[in-house]
Amino acid sequence: MTQDGSHPRTVDARGLNCPLPVLRLRKTLLASPIGAAVELLATDRAALKDVPAFCAAQGHEVEILPAPGKTLRFRVVRKI
Repeated sequence: MTQDGSHPRTVDARGLNCPLPVLRLRKTLLASPIGAAVELLATDRAALKDVPAFCAAQGHEVEILPAPGKTLRFRVVRKI
């Protein structure tokens, strides 16, 4: 849940290769208010490096969450 009690928006980038998962995440974050949480689903293993690097550079909080199979799951909170 987000700070306001709502559920996070989900960006389904499964099957997309770098840099598309990060670009879709960025677009969703820009359309979200500060403090909003966005869940990103991806299958490209490069996202394990790309998403945390993007979040560090942009000042967002990121957490890697458990997910079934080959899916990667991230929770990103927009900070700025």
